[in-house]
Amino acid sequence: MARKVQPQPSVIDAPEVVLVRSHRVACDGDGGPLGHPRVYLEMGEAGSVECPYCDRRFMLAPPATAEDELGAPGAYEGSAGH
Repeated sequence: MARKVQPQPSVIDAPEVVLVRSHRVACDGDGGPLGHPRVYLEMGEAGSVECPYCDRRFMLAPPATAEDELGAPGAYEGSAGH
């Protein structure tokens, strides 16, 4: 009897992708009781980085226009924050 094999995904998607304009970001998981300690993350040349607590993926956005709103709750860019 032939055994059926379920296909396995090759890449697991991050739960949330946040577009940012800085190589340096901080994440607190959206704060409050569902958040996590604030961690500071550096992308380097990669163009993206994932939070080790909540798996949010921060990716560099294309150059922003004045009408773009790229922030997300619990995400902070650069040293000055949101």
